[in-house]
Amino acid sequence: MPSFADRRTTGSSVPPAIEKRRAAPLSLAAWRQFISVAKPYWLGDKKKQAWLLLSLLLVLMLVETKLAVMLNNQAGEMTSALAGREGDRFWTAVRACLYTLASAVPVYAFYYFMRDVFANKWRRWLTGRFLDGYLKGRKYYQVGSDSEIDNPDQRISEDINTFTGRSIHFLLIFIGSIMQLVAFSAVLWSISHVLVGVLAVYAFTGTVVALYVFGNPLIQLNFWQLRREADFRFSLMRLRENAESIAFYRGEAQERAHIDGKFHLAIDNFTRLIRKQCSLNLFQRTFSQLTLVLPFMILANGVL
Repeated sequence: MPSFADRRTTGSSVPPAIEKRRAAPLSLAAWRQFISVAKPYWLGDKKKQAWLLLSLLLVLMLVETKLAVMLNNQAGEMTSALAGREGDRFWTAVRACLYTLASAVPVYAFYYFMRDVFANKWRRWLTGRFLDGYLKGRKYYQVGSDSEIDNPDQRISEDINTFTGRSIHFLLIFIGSIMQLVAFSAVLWSISHVLVGVLAVYAFTGTVVALYVFGNPLIQLNFWQLRREADFRFSLMRLRENAESIAFYRGEAQERAHIDGKFHLAIDNFTRLIRKQCSLNLFQRTFSQLTLVLPFMILANGVL
């Protein structure tokens, strides 16, 4: 039933033609879109700042990885000392571990602080760039009549923040994982070559399964959740803006029905989202717990 407010129902349904034009998650086209948005910051007028901050974060990650290896070694020393009942060796390892922790904690804190500073600076620059384009040539007026672009206010205020924060977060996780892989593989390689190979295949297989079995659906569901939430928020905003006419014509029932419809769409999508997330959590938990048993199974043949 139409409401009294003159509203646009953004995002409740999308024409098939628009769906076809949207790049699929984890596709080459999606990566090209990502690069087209991210590249100007890294190659534009702020490129020195961007690369300097990234270099600083990489140095901090190297130090963090080195400290993690040192802590791992000292933990092994303490375990070996306890097993051999060597008191002097144990307390020496404890002191070394405490010294390492005293150095590691400030490094960790400064690393996360600089990561957030970097994301904030990138967001400020990218938001300014989008606002310039949005206001230039009355683009804001043209966007209002384009059904492919929904909720531009949310895109600028929230999606840019998510884009910059998540991009840096995942980039650093990827680089940090490679650093830790190289650092700890040397330790594992000295124990068993087969162990390193099996764990590498195991990790690669789990990553591929997580990306394509759970990643693609979750990306789609999160995309639609943002749209549904924006539509729900927009319907409430329209109610406030048209409060006088709604009150005059006593249109509360129609407005409530319209708002309930938007809210139910958001709730239904979120229900599908948490179900898929639950499946991912089960997979991740099983995958991670098996790593506690798998190395011992591989090493058992050479010991028993």
